[in-house]
Amino acid sequence: MEISSRNVVEGTARSPHRAMYKAMGLDDDDLSKQFIGVCHTGNEATPCNIHLPQLALEAKRGVSDTGATPREFSTIAVSDGIAMGHEGMKSSLVSREIIADSIEVMVRAHQYDALVGIAGCDKSLPGTMMAMARLNIPSVFVYGGTIKPGMLDGKELTVVDVYEAVGAYDAGKLSLEDLKNIENVACPNAGSCGGMFTANTMASISEAIGLALPGSASPPAEDNRRNNVVYDTGVACAKLLEMNIRPKEILTFEAFENAIMMLNSVGGSTNGILHLLALANEVNIDLTYDDFERIRKKTPHLADMKPGGNYVMESLDRIGGIPFVLKKLLDKGLLNEDCITVTGKTIKENLNSFKFPSAEQNIVRTIENPLHEVGTAVILKGSLAPEGAVIKTAGVEMTKFTGNAKVYDREELAFDSVSKGEIDEGDVVVIRYEGPKGGPGMREMLATTAALVGQGLGKKVAMVTDGRFSGGTRGFMVGHVAPEAYVGGPIALVKNGDKITIDTETNIIDLHVSNEELESRKKDWKKPEANYTTGALAKFATLVGSAANGAVTYANP
Repeated sequence: MEISSRNVVEGTARSPHRAMYKAMGLDDDDLSKQFIGVCHTGNEATPCNIHLPQLALEAKRGVSDTGATPREFSTIAVSDGIAMGHEGMKSSLVSREIIADSIEVMVRAHQYDALVGIAGCDKSLPGTMMAMARLNIPSVFVYGGTIKPGMLDGKELTVVDVYEAVGAYDAGKLSLEDLKNIENVACPNAGSCGGMFTANTMASISEAIGLALPGSASPPAEDNRRNNVVYDTGVACAKLLEMNIRPKEILTFEAFENAIMMLNSVGGSTNGILHLLALANEVNIDLTYDDFERIRKKTPHLADMKPGGNYVMESLDRIGGIPFVLKKLLDKGLLNEDCITVTGKTIKENLNSFKFPSAEQNIVRTIENPLHEVGTAVILKGSLAPEGAVIKTAGVEMTKFTGNAKVYDREELAFDSVSKGEIDEGDVVVIRYEGPKGGPGMREMLATTAALVGQGLGKKVAMVTDGRFSGGTRGFMVGHVAPEAYVGGPIALVKNGDKITIDTETNIIDLHVSNEELESRKKDWKKPEANYTTGALAKFATLVGSAANGAVTYANP
């Protein structure tokens, strides 16, 4: 087994390198050991990440106690919640690529032998896992943990309740005092947003796909078990290095199938689709929308999780967490049981070692009595989205919607229209030029969707966008429409009043305009000027591909 760190510290030519390490407190004994990078995305931008530097200390302790030398470093993370609803959200998806790139560069530059990755907010989870896949050194991912729910009048709250309260306030259904009361208690401490939103979805996937220790996803951030989980991850990474098991041995096609099952069984975020496509790209696995649909149709929706359901991640944790859900799938023969994981054991071997509480509960249904017979991460295709689009059906009662388009060329225009009460029952709100290239960055539309829900329109209108939705979005909301408007996709040609049909049973999203009319409109269409011509967002817009392929960047676009 090649030990990359020896390239840096062995031999007389590396005396200057050793001198620099000794300046940081290491001695010859430390330098004789294997080096394990301990990366975290800690910062003061978001409660999801504020505690991660402390967790990194626990991971380093685990590495040291197993006889290796830890080397801590950090990278960026964007708070989707705080970036939401304004220009800042254009930097969110871009940050996934920056996180992956920066971890890659740090590890390659310093020749670390293995990697522990600790992440908290939405894009830092897939970004960290993408770097692990790309580097293909022994690696273990660990989540920073969920926030505990806020409590008001006996009701559990998340940050999404605050967004929806804004809509209720704008509609005159909530007083300013009530809005402030919700704001004050919804986010009580450190940790990622509490429902099965994007961070908790990707944490759940990290277990299902085999990159994280079993049982590591659900303990809350401010729970003593979280420190233990992170310590154990440091230990596991050192052992994984001894076994020389690498991410590409774990991230098989069958492991991705398990991840898609997890996404659907817990009613997870549509962002999970985007990130799994991107992760598959890192290991050259040909994962397509057809695979998502094939797996969805055989996966029951089991977990009654917010935003479409009633429970938060902490509630799921109390009954056994993600292993509890996986074991149900395993026992019914749905899971690919022989997939290897970061424990060095198969997912079946891991799950068979768990004992679960036997008390009755309503959070996770049985396979025989699911919330839905099939999964909730639905792929749509049709004349409005020839390459595809996505919708999450968890908590959505309707399966078909036909309405007239109200078209907006940026999110702020749509939000202002919602705030002014200009959206009517039966409308299909179309928000375009928010795609990977056009935004750039596929902004999430939580502020707008939550405002619609808060106004009581959540079940009376639909939305279609080439941007994205937060994992906290609920309702008949279609995102990731591809091709996007900026490259001349059909969504660029929609006009106010055009009829649009969305059908989740037939997987259709159609624009009821003749081909002749669309051709005529296409001749008159002109690509808008780029919103950014310099800097990181301009680079991303130049290099990024379709949402249908994960919105990944290519060296030769």
